[in-house]
Amino acid sequence: MNETVLLSAGDIRRIIDEIAEKVRADVKDLDRFAIVGVQTRGVELANRIRARLEELSGRKIDSGILDITFYRDDLATRGVLPAIKETRIEFNISGRTILLVDDVIFTGRTTKAALETLMSFGRPRAIRLFVLVDRGNRELPIQPDYRGHRIETGLRDRVKVRLAPIDDVGDAVMLSRE
Repeated sequence: MNETVLLSAGDIRRIIDEIAEKVRADVKDLDRFAIVGVQTRGVELANRIRARLEELSGRKIDSGILDITFYRDDLATRGVLPAIKETRIEFNISGRTILLVDDVIFTGRTTKAALETLMSFGRPRAIRLFVLVDRGNRELPIQPDYRGHRIETGLRDRVKVRLAPIDDVGDAVMLSRE
């Protein structure tokens, strides 16, 4: 397998800054706005975007954590049950604009599961999607509103997002092609 760096730590920092600026410009009412990260690396990205938005706006931004395990459409076909992680949304999402954050979008199935999970908490006014990497190959009609990097990949290629402190290495996004 051939592995190449798609995004460096500096690239990721720049993307977080740019997305925070765009979201701040797009969202008119930050009091009715919240960020929800999809476990695992989406949570870290959401925390970074939230921190940058708070810095830019001088306001506290509500945030949450979403585990989509039970909403996956491939749960029965995976063989081994995945580890269940924390879901924590301690605010009412109804009537709010939610920024849903994930690390990579591929087929769209993870995003579909995240939307279903999120909707079980209430009815937001709007849900916007940010992904760090959009790798194409959609199976469902789901597209991100905000993306950091777009690359067309093969079905067997792998995109690995590494973020401190989750991973024991520095921030980077790697592409492995077969």
